[in-house]
Amino acid sequence: MGRSREDLSMFPKAVKLRAGQELFRVQVGRDPDNWKPLSVVGRGAREIRVRDQSGAFRVIYVAAFRSAVYVLHAFQKKTQTTGRGDIQLAGRRYKEAMAMESNA
Repeated sequence: MGRSREDLSMFPKAVKLRAGQELFRVQVGRDPDNWKPLSVVGRGAREIRVRDQSGAFRVIYVAAFRSAVYVLHAFQKKTQTTGRGDIQLAGRRYKEAMAMESNA
């Protein structure tokens, strides 16, 4: 959704590889290794958590819909908590995904 693909492609190579592996796990019906629910974004939204020497990276996605796994937002965390702007952006994209699902 939105610029998520481009944002994810800007991650360091090792982080990008790990995030891709985690998203593949989601696509085949498994849970990522390191995740947490993000119900504040929407029902079924989750956050994949990847950390390496360059920092903490997050991929917010939802797999609760019928037709697809939607990557809502991908970003590098700069603080201990996830920023309000990141949550709001993921929430807007969640609503867009819901609309796409209802039109499918």
